Amino acid sequence: MKLRERLGIFQSQHPRVQPFLKDAFSGGVLEGSVIELKVTSPEGRSCITNIRLTQEDVETINMIRELGGLSH
Repeated sequence: MKLRERLGIFQSQHPRVQPFLKDAFSGGVLEGSVIELKVTSPEGRSCITNIRLTQEDVETINMIRELGGLSH
């Protein structure tokens, strides 16, 4: 319940994230896909990493989708 509330707040504060994720995952999330993450601090410092999705990751993403975090 608390997670759903937080996801709603996040979506209202960052409205472009949900359409991006919906588009990125529209063909389904597949094991072996790579997700790259980049964080840039206000001072300009960047940190980049990537992950290759496992079956467990796919299941977790699908659970989040069912909660409404990546759908609509």
